[in-house]
Amino acid sequence: MQSSFSLSCSQATTVPRSNYTFDSLPFAPSKPINLRFCGLRREALGFSSLSRSHFRRGLQLHTPTRSKRISASLVDNGSPPKSFDYDLIIIGAGVGGHGAALHAVEKGLKTAIIEGDVVGGTCVNRGCVPSKALLAVSGRMRELQSEHHMKALGLQVSAAGYDRQGVADHANNLASKIRNNLTNSLKALGVDILTGVGTILGPQKVKYGKAGFPDNIVTAKDIIIATGSVPFVPKGVEVDGKTVITSDHALKLEFVPDWIVIVGSGYIGLEFSDVYTALGSEVTFVEALDQLMPGFDPEIGKLAQRVLINPRKIDYHTGVFASKITPAKDGKPVTIELIDAKTKEQKDTLEVDAALIATGRAPFTNGLGLENINVVTQRGFVPVDERMRVIDADGNLVPHLYCIGDANGKMMLAHAASAQGISVVEQITGRDHVLNHLSIPAACFTHPEISMVGLTEPQAREKGETEAFEVSVAKTSFKANTKALAENEGEGLAKLIYRPDTGEILGVHIFGLHAADLIHEASNAIALGTRIQDIKFAVHAHPTLSEVLDELFKSAKVEAHVSSQVSEPVAV
Repeated sequence: MQSSFSLSCSQATTVPRSNYTFDSLPFAPSKPINLRFCGLRREALGFSSLSRSHFRRGLQLHTPTRSKRISASLVDNGSPPKSFDYDLIIIGAGVGGHGAALHAVEKGLKTAIIEGDVVGGTCVNRGCVPSKALLAVSGRMRELQSEHHMKALGLQVSAAGYDRQGVADHANNLASKIRNNLTNSLKALGVDILTGVGTILGPQKVKYGKAGFPDNIVTAKDIIIATGSVPFVPKGVEVDGKTVITSDHALKLEFVPDWIVIVGSGYIGLEFSDVYTALGSEVTFVEALDQLMPGFDPEIGKLAQRVLINPRKIDYHTGVFASKITPAKDGKPVTIELIDAKTKEQKDTLEVDAALIATGRAPFTNGLGLENINVVTQRGFVPVDERMRVIDADGNLVPHLYCIGDANGKMMLAHAASAQGISVVEQITGRDHVLNHLSIPAACFTHPEISMVGLTEPQAREKGETEAFEVSVAKTSFKANTKALAENEGEGLAKLIYRPDTGEILGVHIFGLHAADLIHEASNAIALGTRIQDIKFAVHAHPTLSEVLDELFKSAKVEAHVSSQVSEPVAV
């Protein structure tokens, strides 16, 4: 966990900027300094935010020797323009591009964002936003359908029902509202929204346009690729958008099948199983690995399976591939051929009403013009370093070009894309910044929810063996929390993985009521480098669910001789 970045400030290099330059940094040490970066800390270099007026003076930016590497790459890729239309162009107006654009405006950059579809990208239009609308409905339905739960609260409710079109409209209306909010925020701040598909022509040069119309060419001092991802469909699967669907289609909720197979038991598959079973469907999971929910901490996964899968109308096949899926046609059902994941022998054939392909997502990087700058993707992902700088086929950094979000594959989460975009803007405005991805939380919005940040227990123990340190685990139950019991939602567990010798938090995993909201205390602690011996003195309102985390940190046993001084955050 202890990684650092050494920055030499003995020699200054003048970095030209379009419309914004600095005189000097507020510090100029004569010897190399050791810096540690983490999360979204704005004061990573120890100086305050700079106003727009600073961008009109000259900057002496002290840079490490990597600048030679960038210059070499620039020579190989042709000559850049000498003046620019924009300080920053962002290709892709999803959550990542939007976050980068807003931060760029705050930093005084003239910014444009290119979008070939609609503002908001996958998350807002076909992902996390409309899916939360459907999950809100499934949560209400579960409460109303649980006679035991209602009776325990002293409530009597008649049979609950739903209007499918009304539920679908709720999801669509939410997506439209958030999309309009994002669009209006960009316009209000003066960000130019350039409509069309963006293609990189060369260093600092992009064209954009729509089919059948002339292309437009624009230039920028810096360019960020933020094109996101699309659903991944395995070979042998025929998607018709009606009976064999991806998450894009499922969010429209055009029908609720009696029996649906969900291929993949990760975040997407789990959330849709929650929706479909609440609305009356029977669900069958098809998972290639030997256990369900393979990406989760194993202990949390077992508990989640006991609560989210076993009591519901869900069965599953593990260790198998769906080698061929054929849509329903001419009165015949959807057919799914299953083979053993290891031996590839035929195992079974399922005939169902529908199949949802939830096997992950693939980067949307085709047509970006990466060949014009000697960049070769890796399984579709744009190769980048820890600062999101694009790496070309020769291993050199492409000057002034960055890639964030799903397109680089580092962490395929909307909020991770936004954080990466903000980090990039910090860099191009003169402040070095490295994002600690281990501090970025993730959540699955089932009922109850699952959330996590940092390492799983097996990952932490492997790291401990490699680096020769001990790993300890602490746990608390929601059954001991007053607020959870008041809600009659005592099913849940919080788990802390840490180093007892230093108090360093390695990972936190939560399964229970509002777990997605509770995780941020832990993620912020990791981002800020806060140790357990310090955070256990934090005060939490009573009675609240946050006391689950309070008890979790207090139950950890840290060696007494360890200093309680807060260390600087750690970069990875």
